[in-house]
Amino acid sequence: MPDDTRHVNGATARDLLSVATLLEDPQLAGLYAYLYREEPVTVREVMNALDFSRETTQTLLSRLEEMGTVETLTDDEPQKYRAASIELSLSADQGDRTYTVTPALIDAVGRRTADGDIDTYIDRHGLAGLATALIYAVDREQSRVTHRLMARNLDIAPLEAEIILQALRPVVHDHFEIEVTDSGDVFESESNAP
Repeated sequence: MPDDTRHVNGATARDLLSVATLLEDPQLAGLYAYLYREEPVTVREVMNALDFSRETTQTLLSRLEEMGTVETLTDDEPQKYRAASIELSLSADQGDRTYTVTPALIDAVGRRTADGDIDTYIDRHGLAGLATALIYAVDREQSRVTHRLMARNLDIAPLEAEIILQALRPVVHDHFEIEVTDSGDVFESESNAP
């Protein structure tokens, strides 16, 4: 009888390694996030949008395909690519807190090289801190929290909270539909959700 547990654990390990690679490489993360937001896209569209050379684009797409985070949709030229949906929950600090890695978090990491405020925040607070800040950024756009409340809850300076909330605002608007009704109630939903 085959050992299905080993296959499932092998797939889980591969998924974890793929997500870890995305979170460690801002260029891969940025490409993944672009594909997730704009799917389906061609190599030429990636080159134009991200200002990558053809060689860089094809190399990165191949790496993402090998990782199982991107798939080719057509065999015809020009080939079109789509990002797989990622949602992976991880526990940190001896299981006291759970963080969910989503395309929005991967996108925020991908913007690290272009946005010094995100880069600085990750250097100071790590990826878990960025994940927490992203939750506050969504709540801020829904008028549920202020930068001062975030600062108090996370024991950081109010200016630091305001800076990261502003830096994450484009990520929130690229991945979440934030709506305010006439009554002032706020609703959100993650875009591109399966």
